[in-house]
Amino acid sequence: MKKTLLTLSFGVLFVLLTACGGDSETATDAQGEDGEGRLEQLQEAGTVKVGFANEEPYAYQDANGELKGAAVDIAEAVFAELGVENMESQLADFSQLIPGLQAGQFDVITAGMAINGDRCENALFGEPSMQYGEGVVVEAGNPHDIQSYEDIANNPDLTVVVMEGATEIEFLQQEGVDPDQITTASDIPATFSAVQAGRADVTTGTEMTVRMAFESADTEDLELVESFEQPEIEGVPSYGAEAFNLNDQELRDAYSEKLNELKEDGTIEELLEANGFSAESNMVPAGEVTTEQVCSGEIYE
Repeated sequence: MKKTLLTLSFGVLFVLLTACGGDSETATDAQGEDGEGRLEQLQEAGTVKVGFANEEPYAYQDANGELKGAAVDIAEAVFAELGVENMESQLADFSQLIPGLQAGQFDVITAGMAINGDRCENALFGEPSMQYGEGVVVEAGNPHDIQSYEDIANNPDLTVVVMEGATEIEFLQQEGVDPDQITTASDIPATFSAVQAGRADVTTGTEMTVRMAFESADTEDLELVESFEQPEIEGVPSYGAEAFNLNDQELRDAYSEKLNELKEDGTIEELLEANGFSAESNMVPAGEVTTEQVCSGEIYE
């Protein structure tokens, strides 16, 4: 399948894609001059514009400039089922994905962006395509014995660095971490660099993201905390999904319908496992958890 990368942001090696949205009673599909809905427009053009952040293994740009990752493969498979064979991919900072979607720069944003209440007000999320937990990376030897977010909260001298716009900022604060302890960086490699340089004591992100980044970094200066305790808060585990413009409900609904069909026939499970995920841990069976439940917070009650 032909992929054209229109680079909007440079120097990015591992930035996550990922944002989300929910149902809106007033949402309708944007209409073209001939009264066509967005889905019909995309089908006629044969191309969909996809915004992503470069974060392995969800969505990332490899050494050859190709778009790879579980979320990418899932989006390609679903849009192929919808009759849209070409993905025109655009690289953007994670924090700019939803604004770009709202501005019409993208038709969809993907890479496992976590669904949460705030994002649900600004974008329409499809049904969950995957689920995941959290992870932390520290200085080698874990000198501050960081095993949980609570450990960071209990030591006000610690500084944690997080990728801009990531849900972990909110998770940390829910676990009692003072906002003054939190700093941000543009992408995952930058957060790792901050810990290596001593500008931060710990960094956090989704477990698969930090694990893959840690393995790729291949450094003895850092350590992935294998014994990390998952926070028991709303939003964990996170449910990742593709997000659409608030005006594109028909497109979102058609996408979700095909996604669920591909879950039921085993395609999504195969694509997750092919990208290093565990079907048992990261798969969300069709209908088991819905976007409506995640947006409303019902799933965490």
